[in-house]
Amino acid sequence: MKASVPKQFLLIDGRPILMHTIEKFQASMPELSMIVVLPAEHLNTWKELCAEHHFDVSHQTVQGGETRFHSVKNGLSQLSSGLVAVHDGVRPLVSKETILRCFEEAGRAGAAIPVVPSSESVRMVANFSSKALDRSTIRMVQTPQCFRYEWMKEAFDQDFRESFTDCASVLEAAGFSVSLVEGNPENIKITHPADLALASWVISENR
Repeated sequence: MKASVPKQFLLIDGRPILMHTIEKFQASMPELSMIVVLPAEHLNTWKELCAEHHFDVSHQTVQGGETRFHSVKNGLSQLSSGLVAVHDGVRPLVSKETILRCFEEAGRAGAAIPVVPSSESVRMVANFSSKALDRSTIRMVQTPQCFRYEWMKEAFDQDFRESFTDCASVLEAAGFSVSLVEGNPENIKITHPADLALASWVISENR
C-alpha cells in the first residue's frame, strides 16, 4: 500500500478500515462474538484508535502469530464450540448476504467459503511456459470462511505447511470437505492503493 501504517488502520470515510469491517459483521449478525487478531506491536495502536474514534462495538483482541495459520490458531484458542468464521480485516465490503450464506452452509455441511467466478482469462505457469485454463472452472476465493469449531480444532492441530494459504486449505489437508457459496464481487481484499480508492467510493455511496 506504500503507507506508513498497517493497511487495516488506513482511513476510509474518516475511520480505519478494520472498524468498517467489524461493523459489517455486527450489523449482519448482532449476536456474534468477535475476536480481532493483531500483531503484538499493533494492539496498543488499535486500542488508541478505538478510543479516538469512539468505537464501541464489542470485541476481544488477541495477539497474532508468525503466519496467518498461527494467528488463526491463536484466535481459535479463545473459543470452545459453535461455528467459527475467519475474515480478512481489510475486506470491509463483504455483504450481509455473503456472511449469512457462509454461516448457513457451514451449519448444514460443516465448512463453507464464498467464491466468485473469474472475470479474467487465467493461465497456469510452470517450467518456463504457460497454459490457458478454462476460466469457467475457476473460482476466486474470498472470506469469511466458516467452519464447525470441532473441525477447525482438529485441522489446526496439524503442523504448519507453506501450502496453507487460507483456512480452507488447512481443513482440506486434514481431510474435511469444503462447500462453496456465492460471494459478492465487491468483497475485495484491500491490497493496492486503487483498492482503497474503490472501497472509499463504495462506502461513501452507501453511507
